[in-house]
Amino acid sequence: MLISCPHCGARDSQEFAYLGAADLQRPDGLEASLAAMTDYVYLRENPAGRLRELWYHRGGCGRWLVVTRDTRNHRIEAVEPARPKGTEAGA
Repeated sequence: MLISCPHCGARDSQEFAYLGAADLQRPDGLEASLAAMTDYVYLRENPAGRLRELWYHRGGCGRWLVVTRDTRNHRIEAVEPARPKGTEAGA
């Protein structure tokens, strides 16, 4: 599978580290229950279809990317730089 890094161009997926769903919201560790934190760490969805994922380009530019991919056929629809929380457009 090739991932088109916006900074380095098309690269083999082996250059990247996969983190998981890009839109997952971490509970507030100080306010969250043990059950909520356990669910966040250990229970992840595994949907069939379109998913926004976080990938780290460890073998290239060292930047985080958001990859929109169909998990059924690995077709990549979009790749964009990940932005720190609070720096999204309109935030």
